Amino acid sequence: MSQQTVLVIDDERDIRELLTITLGRMDLKVEAVGTVGEARRALAEGTYDLCFTDMRLPDGTGHEIIELISLQYPDTPVAMITAYGNVDAAVNALKAGAFDFVSKPVDIQMLRQLVRTALRLAEEKRAGGGAKTGGSGERLIGDSPAMQQVRSTIGKLARNQAPVYIAGESGVGKELVARLIHEQGPRASGPFVPVNCGAIPSELMESEFFGHRKGSFTGAVNDKEGLFQAAHGGTLFLDEVAELPLHMQVKLLRAIQEKAVRPIGGRDEVPVDVRILSATHKNLAGLVEQGQFRQDLFYRINVIELRVPPLRERRGDVPQLSAFILRQLAAKSGATPGRLLPAAQAALDGYDFPGNVRELENILERAMAMSDGETIDISDLMLPQRNARADGVPPAAQQQASASQTASAPAAAPANNPGDGGLDDYISNLERSAIIKALEESRYNKTAAAKKLGITFRALRYKLKKLGID
Repeated sequence: MSQQTVLVIDDERDIRELLTITLGRMDLKVEAVGTVGEARRALAEGTYDLCFTDMRLPDGTGHEIIELISLQYPDTPVAMITAYGNVDAAVNALKAGAFDFVSKPVDIQMLRQLVRTALRLAEEKRAGGGAKTGGSGERLIGDSPAMQQVRSTIGKLARNQAPVYIAGESGVGKELVARLIHEQGPRASGPFVPVNCGAIPSELMESEFFGHRKGSFTGAVNDKEGLFQAAHGGTLFLDEVAELPLHMQVKLLRAIQEKAVRPIGGRDEVPVDVRILSATHKNLAGLVEQGQFRQDLFYRINVIELRVPPLRERRGDVPQLSAFILRQLAAKSGATPGRLLPAAQAALDGYDFPGNVRELENILERAMAMSDGETIDISDLMLPQRNARADGVPPAAQQQASASQTASAPAAAPANNPGDGGLDDYISNLERSAIIKALEESRYNKTAAAKKLGITFRALRYKLKKLGID
């Protein structure tokens, strides 16, 4: 195998020498130039596995180099060398197509990790043309134009290290999209660490994210690794990032910018090599305008935005999704996959799915439990009629559902009567109804549902388990 070659573009002699020595010790061949013109000639005459470019050059800018490489040499990863703390330049470089960035003064350990990741990416591109397919990619079900676009975008995003903000309603599959970006990129062999920002108590957030040293506070009996350290070499997925309190937004911004964290009670910062993916069902830009989310953090995590469409915008995928989910449910229980009767399929096709794919999974799991045999009728679905589209469900199917539900449903007990089940059962039923209503109104987002109910996320999770609500 031929020696891999790196092109370094920087007008500072000391930086060129530092990179030449460091990369040379990694058994890499280094060519170093100091101007945009020299870089253009070098790129035209040679082939490079990786490129580093400074931001400011005597006859132009590093952005010119990045745009040139992205357009004419797309298989060559390029990283920007930025001045310390110049976050705007780093973000702009990533948007222009840079693979990653490194700040001056150059941290040798971080530089080596960046180079290893970039060279893995270059090898994958030469071997297979970019993002890997198959495996977990098969879980992103649907052939609608909207989903084809999402899959195509995932493949492109997997090839760089830019922070990605995944937008979409609750239940559309934002975490799955994040996993695919991770698994199809050069960090696939590293850890994927998902964290629900709304599920961590505010007073424990700093310890959870950055870790702590033994004795740093009451109860810290041992050193603890934080989420950033756990994701080192891989991807940290910040789900429901809008739930972060402002004081943690400041600390998170610093960790992302400096690529280092300081554990509670620690004296020194610990370098971390982590790609940040984030998501929320909320309007993050609107929260920035309201002063509830920091603008600088928003721009740092939202270098590239990927919107995952709700299920009602890709209705053509519902039959395929339903069949896939039914096969999965059958595999778990060891049963034969259920089959939707035409009226049931028509009802699903016409339903708006406020809870999206997650709600479809819940509906089908309940329907399998309610059905008498291997076929699922419209009455087994128990769809809330207020959310069904009249034009999507045939009138005969609606009448059949109404008649079937009327014939099979027991008479409802008066709401103010504990009945024969005792007070505990009565209270449990009231709790169950209130929780289900809150989940439906919040589009099955548990954090939002907990707020509606006036309880903590942890308390809601306990009640869901106690009452058997999935």
